[in-house]
Parts: sequence; structure tokens; C-alpha cells
Amino acid sequence: MKFYSTNNNMEKVSFKEALTEGMPLDNGLYMPEFIPDHSKLIKGISSLDIKDISYVIAASFLNQDFKNSDIEEIIDNSITFDSPLINIYNNIQILELFHGPTLAFKDFGARFMARTMEKVVANKDRELNILVATSGDTGSAVANGFYNVEGINVIILYPSKKVSHIQEKQLTTLGNNIYALEVDGSFDQCQALVKKAFLDLSLKKKINLSSANSINIARLIPQTFYYFNAYSKIKDKSNVVISVPSGNFGNVTAGLLSKKMGLPIEKFIASTNSNKSVPDFIINGVYEPYETIQTISNAMDVGNPSNIKRILDIYKKSDNLKKDMLSWSYDDAQTINAIRRILKNNKYILDPHSAVGLLGLENYIKYNSNCNGVFLGTAHPSKFLDIIETQINEKIKIPNRLKDVLKKEKKSLFIKNDYQDFSNYLLENFI
Repeated sequence: MKFYSTNNNMEKVSFKEALTEGMPLDNGLYMPEFIPDHSKLIKGISSLDIKDISYVIAASFLNQDFKNSDIEEIIDNSITFDSPLINIYNNIQILELFHGPTLAFKDFGARFMARTMEKVVANKDRELNILVATSGDTGSAVANGFYNVEGINVIILYPSKKVSHIQEKQLTTLGNNIYALEVDGSFDQCQALVKKAFLDLSLKKKINLSSANSINIARLIPQTFYYFNAYSKIKDKSNVVISVPSGNFGNVTAGLLSKKMGLPIEKFIASTNSNKSVPDFIINGVYEPYETIQTISNAMDVGNPSNIKRILDIYKKSDNLKKDMLSWSYDDAQTINAIRRILKNNKYILDPHSAVGLLGLENYIKYNSNCNGVFLGTAHPSKFLDIIETQINEKIKIPNRLKDVLKKEKKSLFIKNDYQDFSNYLLENFI
């Protein structure tokens, strides 16, 4: 399998090149040269576990670059937890993706990516430096996934005072090969610094750089695993609709790729918070990025989602996209009301991001009641204690692995939203 840039489909690179480069120099994003057909996987999928499913899909993308035994080892060491499907009420179920080490769905992508990169850099004399911008959960998942991986440094940029206290602790307390930069700006500005570094040829000649954001194709591939795994668990497989809390749109892009691979999902719902550049694009057919709006579902605070490039590469126009995906936005008040309602009526506590996903699904079901709905539970509610507990007047049980993190000392460097300062930091510390 080769990969091309969304800005140039003529020049192709190997998976290893796409993995280590992160993004093409032409400012596009890597896409597979073809989407593999896994429709045959569907026939017996109910008898497969998540590792079986993951191996089949991963091999179709990686088999030209890795031996089968290496792919099996990557899956065995990264997909070490399941994603339960829990009924909330009627025909609405939540796919709990927060049973990994950092209690967020991004553990799937980050751990898979860490294991593949570990294979690539093994026995090389030049360190790989991974840049990652985070609006919350990406940073902690990447930090945990790459912690103490030999030959790899991780530099995390996060917006100051715009992530939850626990999220900040998770990404700033590891040390060793993990470096946290607290940026005076928004997530979009953090992401812009990372993208500019990848396009800086003079910097890349001196420092070996890669990315762990969803701009890296190695983050998207493992996210397709849990869509197939969810389908394997659904008892009534007719008219399945999946709602995805969406920020940088990597998660729903993986869902759309799954559908193109043969997963029989009727419709995807991209549910956003007040950052609604994509919902507006679906309505009027013109994509325009917006300034980021800060919300209580902070990991989705993205005004200009990177993965819109991949979605447009697949679908070209909004009219084509609407056949497979709809998109609606919800504000903080609607999000809080959903959390309170589900706790009161169904005794289940949602985090703010998952609540947005539920709202999108409920909106779809108003007009299409004859469907089986799934929404993604993207993070454990304990990661947002400071937001949720004050709204529900109830204590949330904190898993032990989060309690341990809260006791650790924060280690981060505050920097301005200035590319020259950022590049100087990289040159001073990672040559």
C-alpha cells in the first residue's frame, strides 16, 4: 500500500515514509492509494474479537512495509483493551472507548502509532522527534503511548488554561522523553505551529520530525478498528447509525473510511460543539474555517479541523458527503442538560464530548426512528471533574490511575504563540 498527498495524488510514498514524515511538504495530508475492501470480514464478524479484526485491517495497509509477525506484534502490544457497547435507552447505545491507559479513545491511535514507530526507528542512530498539538486528550494518550520508547522524543503543545486540570496533569507529569509546552493561545494556534515546523525545510534538515496528531495517517488506521468491532457487537445490525463527537474530525474520517471499506453503516453523524465550521459546510456547501470558540468539551474546540482535507479528498463536494454523513452543533447549555438528563433518567454519567455525540444521534432519531443508534463515548467523565461535578451535584469516582497522576508534579515550559520562539526551542534541545 502506497500513500499520496491530498494536494498531489501522483507522487506516492510508503507507509513508513508517511508515518515518519507526518505530513507532506505540500501541506496536504496522506491518504491510501486505494481503500481496501473488507466486506468479506462482515460475514463472520460477530465471532471475531478486536485483535482479530485489527490485524486483518492493519495488514491491508502495512503489509508492504512490515512482516506479518511484526504486524501481529504491533497489534498485540497496542490493542490491549476492548471497547464495550452499553445500552443507554431504547435503541441508543454508547461505545465506550475510554478503557485504555489514559481513559480516552485516542489511546487506540497513540499506542498503535508508538508501536509502529518503535519498529521503524529500531537500530537507527538518529532520534525521531514527534510534535503533537493537543486540545486535551491527544497529548496525554500520545505521552503515555510513547513514554520511554527508545529513540523517540515527544514534544506536546497545548493551549494554556484551555484543557482540564486532569488532562494537563496527564500530559505534563511523565518527564523523560516527554516534553510539554504550554502555549499562550488556542489549539488551532498550537496546530499551526506544528504544521509550520513540518513545512520548514531548514528545520527539518537539522531535526528529524514527525507528527502524532490525526494529521498522521497512522493515527487514523487504528481508529477504524473499533468501528468494525462495534458492529460485531450490535445484535440488530439493520440501519445502524453512528454519532461521533468531532473536533479535528480524525475520528469521523476513520468512520467514513470504514464505511468505504465495506462496513455497512447507514449514516455517520459528526456532532460538534459551538465550533461549527463543518456543520455550516454541510448546509451551505462552502467550507470556511472559524476562530476557535472555547467550550466545556475542550478536546473538540477546533475552528479549522485538519481532516476536512481528507473528507473532501474522498467526497469532493458537500452533496456527496451528505449521503454518508450529517453534522450538527450543540452549545454548552445543551451539553450540560444532556448530561443531567441521562444521569437522572438512565443512571449513566456522560463526559461533555460524549454528551455532544448523544445529542447528534437523538436529533437524527427524531426523524429516522427505525434505526439502531450508537454514539461514541470518547472519554471517561472523571477527566472532567471540574466541569461535571458542579453541574450534577454528585461525586464521580476517579480511577486509581488518574488519582496517581494528580499527585505528580507538573513539568512544562510556557511559550508565546510565536514560531521563531518554538523553532529556537527545538533547535536548542533536539539536534
